[in-house]
Amino acid sequence: MDEVKTQTESKREKVLNLVKNIVTWVVVAVAVFMMIFTVISATTLNRNDRSLFGLKMYKVLSDSMKATDFAAGDLVFVKEVDPATLKKGDIVSYISQNTENFGETVTHKIRRLTTDADGNAGFVTYGTTTDTDDEKIVTYPFVVGKYQFHIPKLGYFFDFLRTTPGYIVCILIPFLLLILSQGLTSVRLFRQYKSEQNAALEEEKAKIAAEKEETQKMMAELMAMKAQMEAQSAQNVQNAQNVQNVQNVQNAQNVQNAQNVQNVQNVQTETPSESAIPSQPEQETATETEAETASGEGQVSDSQ
Repeated sequence: MDEVKTQTESKREKVLNLVKNIVTWVVVAVAVFMMIFTVISATTLNRNDRSLFGLKMYKVLSDSMKATDFAAGDLVFVKEVDPATLKKGDIVSYISQNTENFGETVTHKIRRLTTDADGNAGFVTYGTTTDTDDEKIVTYPFVVGKYQFHIPKLGYFFDFLRTTPGYIVCILIPFLLLILSQGLTSVRLFRQYKSEQNAALEEEKAKIAAEKEETQKMMAELMAMKAQMEAQSAQNVQNAQNVQNVQNVQNAQNVQNAQNVQNVQNVQTETPSESAIPSQPEQETATETEAETASGEGQVSDSQ
């Protein structure tokens, strides 16, 4: 049961991590694209002297071409070409010399090739919605380029990016979300690291405790062996002492027995000579007899 629960939690965590990664990368992509679009809109949009990959970008300001091609707010892409190569039916962008929109970049269709009053080659242009020719002839120096394609309403989006709300919504918030996501990821990784570190520490502690317990067990066994050896040594010493005592007693008995035997032998050796040696009383009697004899002899001499 616990194993199944663990597997379920692991799968759930993997799914959550996958979702988090997808969201993070989407936020990163959006933030990057918004930044790119902002840079493009600030440096390239509606600029006659700037291009991106050989293309110039212009926001359509009116619906003069809505009937056939593009409408206001669309973003048109124009490629610089040799004006002499342009022909009837081409759509061109040019710098307007008309009174109502003088100096603006206008993108209209060529109705026919012509020359102005000074004999300069140019074009008569018109908007397909009104089908009315433009006021001034477009001569070659005012031609910006030939229309290539357009992206609907992208011009409005670029305009929105240039505003403060657009900057906040499209750039600031995605980057804040990205920072928040990375912060949460860092916190999660830090917690995971701490958890793994704590788990490693607990494992190390358990290992040390097991080694300590094993050491204590070995020490107890060694102490038991030491006590047993000491007891055995004491028993051996006691046995040796007992053996020594027995040997000492045996030696003493042997010495006593040897002395007894020697005494007996000495007695047996001295017994025959004792009959030839007069005893002390006999010696004393003989001495007294000799003295009396001598005394008697002396008295006889004196009487004579």
